[in-house]
Amino acid sequence: MAKFRLDEVDHQILDMLIDNTRVPFTDIAKKLLISAGTVHVRVKKMEDAGIIKGSSLTIDYKKLGYSFIAYVGIFLQNTSQTKFVLERINLIPFVTVAHVTTGKFNIFCKIRAKDTEHAKEIIFMLDDIDGVYRTETMISLEESLNDKKRLMHDIFREL
Repeated sequence: MAKFRLDEVDHQILDMLIDNTRVPFTDIAKKLLISAGTVHVRVKKMEDAGIIKGSSLTIDYKKLGYSFIAYVGIFLQNTSQTKFVLERINLIPFVTVAHVTTGKFNIFCKIRAKDTEHAKEIIFMLDDIDGVYRTETMISLEESLNDKKRLMHDIFREL
């Protein structure tokens, strides 16, 4: 159990920040009928406790020409090569997420590409990394669920 206890006001602040990380504290304060200073103090406490880590911006990659999403499972020749392979994956900007995993794959990546031809180039880059035995690719037809709030609300109910 975490040392920092969240109350309903903290939950509401997080709820609003998940919707829009750039919402002014004054807007949060008006909606929750508290002072902007209170919002600032509570957000700072959640940051200090490590509950809030930075903020993020949601990019519409489709509008930038990167509508193709694929997931690539990477098989390594030896698990001792994991760190080396991750360092090489990090040099490929089209790999937006990489997880070290158990099970079928050693590493599981999400890639963004312009089209299938571009995706093929990225997959070949992954295949060419020393230590990669082979890859297996799954194409995303659509992102059907990406809801940060559902888990957060369930966690709040547990607290």
